Amino acid sequence: MLVNTQNKNRLRNMSFSDVVEAIKQLSTEEKQEIQLLLNQYLREERREEIYQNFQSAQKEQQQDNLQFSSNIGELKQMLEE
Repeated sequence: MLVNTQNKNRLRNMSFSDVVEAIKQLSTEEKQEIQLLLNQYLREERREEIYQNFQSAQKEQQQDNLQFSSNIGELKQMLEE
């Protein structure tokens, strides 16, 4: 579905409650499609977050900034630093 500029601007100006009310007016099938899309978007966001954390850890490893321990006390101390 193509969305023109006017519709995009209208969507940007909708409040959360406006969106919720608009969704309530949809058919069950449309609501299920939105649910599928939201789940997909959330998975994609989580994957991106994991990837960013991975890249950050790689950078820390390359700079020898990673610390490892199996001692609970040391781990707690590392978290407080």
